[in-house]
Amino acid sequence: MSNKKTSVSSDAMSRAPKSQRVGPVAASADSKDIGAMISVTIDDKELRVPMGTTILEAAKQVGIHIPTLCYHEDLCIAGVCRVCVVEVEGQRTLQASCAFPITAPIKIKTHTAKVRKARRHILDLLLSRHYGECYACARNNNCELQRLAKEYGVDFFRFGHPDTPMHDVDRSSYSVVRDMNKCVLCRRCIRTCIDLQEVGVLEVINRSNQSLVSTFMEKPLGEVICINCGQCINRCPTGALRANDPTDEVWAAIDDPTKHVVIQTAPSPRAAIGECFGLEPGRPLTFEMNTALRLCGFDKVFDTNFSADLTIIEEGTELLLRLKKALVDKDPTAMLPQFTSCSPGWIKYIEHFYPEMLPHLSSAKSPQQMFGAVIKTYYAKINNLDPKDIVTVALMPCSAKKFECNRPEMCDSGYKDIDYGLTTRELGQMISEAGVDLPNVTKSGFDDPFGPPTGSGIIFGATGGVMEAAIRTVIELVCGIKIEKLFEHADIIPLRGFDGIKYAEITLPEIGPVPDILKPLVKDWEWLRGATLKAAICHGTANAKKVLEDVKHGGKLSECHFIEFMACPGGCLGGGGQPIPTSPAIREARARAIYAEDAAYEIRKSHENPAVVELYTKFLTDGPCGHLSHKLLHTHYTPRGKFIAE
Repeated sequence: MSNKKTSVSSDAMSRAPKSQRVGPVAASADSKDIGAMISVTIDDKELRVPMGTTILEAAKQVGIHIPTLCYHEDLCIAGVCRVCVVEVEGQRTLQASCAFPITAPIKIKTHTAKVRKARRHILDLLLSRHYGECYACARNNNCELQRLAKEYGVDFFRFGHPDTPMHDVDRSSYSVVRDMNKCVLCRRCIRTCIDLQEVGVLEVINRSNQSLVSTFMEKPLGEVICINCGQCINRCPTGALRANDPTDEVWAAIDDPTKHVVIQTAPSPRAAIGECFGLEPGRPLTFEMNTALRLCGFDKVFDTNFSADLTIIEEGTELLLRLKKALVDKDPTAMLPQFTSCSPGWIKYIEHFYPEMLPHLSSAKSPQQMFGAVIKTYYAKINNLDPKDIVTVALMPCSAKKFECNRPEMCDSGYKDIDYGLTTRELGQMISEAGVDLPNVTKSGFDDPFGPPTGSGIIFGATGGVMEAAIRTVIELVCGIKIEKLFEHADIIPLRGFDGIKYAEITLPEIGPVPDILKPLVKDWEWLRGATLKAAICHGTANAKKVLEDVKHGGKLSECHFIEFMACPGGCLGGGGQPIPTSPAIREARARAIYAEDAAYEIRKSHENPAVVELYTKFLTDGPCGHLSHKLLHTHYTPRGKFIAE
C-alpha cells in the first residue's frame, strides 16, 4: 500500500478561517463583488486588498503597527476595547480597525494626535480599575496592558488607581486561577470558551461600569463545567487568568533531603520552553532542559515519551480486542469507534456534555498518569525506594493535567500517582529562579531505566500524533511489515496538519504472524485480512462536539474504528500551559520542531522502545491489557460514567 491508497479529507464542518467571517458588512456584499480588490491608502502607503479585509489586516500587510487588546488571531472579532482606533477620511468618529471591513476605497491615518490621545485616554480608563502591582503579577513583563502603557507613555494614573481589590481571587480550580481585579473586559476569555472551545463557562454579567466577566450564578470556577483546558489563560492579555502554580511545593520537595524528586517531561514543552527565554518559536531544547532540571535539584529526569509509547501498546491492544469482539465474537456490546483518552480536558468535556458516550473512551490512562503509577511501583521496587518518599512531578503543556493528577481515582499505585503538574511557563520560571541560562547550558540525556526518547512518543505533542504513532505500531504488529514500505520514512503525512477534523482510511495490505506479546490475546489475524482501518482526528472541543454529534447520529464518522481527540487547538503543543502568546504561526513552528525531532531519533516506533519491552518482560509479565496493566494503567467506568480505579 502507498499513500495513494490512503484517502484523507478535511471535514466540511470544520471551523471556517477567520478571514471568511470578518463581519456583517463583508457578508452582505453582492456576490459579484466577492473577491474584488479595493484600493486603500494607509498613512500615505497605497495598497490593494480583497473586499472585506479589515483595516488592521491591511495595515499589517504594509508593516504598519496598530495596537490591539481585545483582538486575537484565533478569535472572532469583538471590537470592544477600542485601543486600535484609527481615523478614516470622511468618518466623523474614530473607527476600530480590527472590526472595520474595507468595502470601498478609503484613506486611513493610524497615528494622528486625535488617535494617540484617544488610545491614551482608553488606557488611562482601563488602569483606573486595574488593581495590583505589576512586579507581583504572574504576567509581569509579558502583559499586553503593561506593554501598551509603556508604549503610550503612561507615567501616572490620570483617573486614579484602586487601593483595595474589588473582587475575591477565585482559587477553587486545580487548574485556573481567576483574578477579576486585573480584568480589562476584552472578552477574549469568553470568545475562547464559547466560540473556540464551545464550552461556555464565562459570560459578561451586569451593565455599564458594573460589567463583570463571571460564571453561571457567579459560582467558583471549580464548581461549574470548566474543562480546565486553560485556553482562556493563553489568550488573556493580563494577569486576570493564570494557572494554579504549585512551584513553591515543588521547591519544598526538592529542598527536603528525605524526598526523592523525579520529573517526567512531555514532548510539547521541549518545543516551546525556549520562548520563555526569548527564543523564536520552533527551537527545541530537549537535552538542554534535562541539564537545567538537574541544576534545579531534581533527582531524576525521565521522558514522558516512554509512557506515551506504553499508551500506544495498551490503547492499541485495547482497540484490537474491541475489533475482535465485534468482528469475531459478533458481540453487539463492542463499543466502536474507540476514543483516545490522553487529553484530560477532552475527558472532562465528554464527562460533562456526552456522558452517554463514555464507554467509547479507551480505558487507558494518559501517559502522565501511567508514568506516575509505574514510578511508584516498578521504579520504587528496583531502586529499593519507599513510594511514600518519592515525589512525582510532571512537566506538561497543559493546565488540565493539574486537575487530572488530583482526581481521587488516580492512586492505583497505592499513593497519589502524580503529585504535582507543572506547566511550561512555570518550569521556565523555576529555571530562571535557579539562575540557569537554559539556551546555553550543555546537553544531557534522560535517566534510566526509562531510556532515550522515541519518535512516536514525541509526536504525541501535535494533533494527529497519537493516531500516527498508533498506526505505525498496529501496521507492523498486524501486517508483519515495516511501516516504511507504506509511508516513506514512516511519516504518515496525511494524518498531519491543522485541519479541525481529518478522516483517513488505510487498507491493511497483508497480515503477518501474531507477535509474542499479543499471543495470549489472539491466535491469528485472519479476521483482519483485507480490512480497512477507518480513523478520524480532531483538535479543539468545538471540533470534538461536531465529531461526537456525527457519531451520535450515525454519520460518516460513526463508521470509524478509532478517533483521536485533543482538547486544545493544535493538540498539546497549543496547550493551556504553553508560553504566551499563542497564534496559528507559533503553533505551526512548534509542530515543525516536534516532527524534526521525530525524524532525528533512531527509534521511531512505540513497540520498539527497549524500556517498554523491558517493562513487559520484567514487570507487566501478563502483557498489555493484562491484570496488572489494567490495575495500574487503565480506568473503568461506573454506570454514572465517572472514572474509578479498577
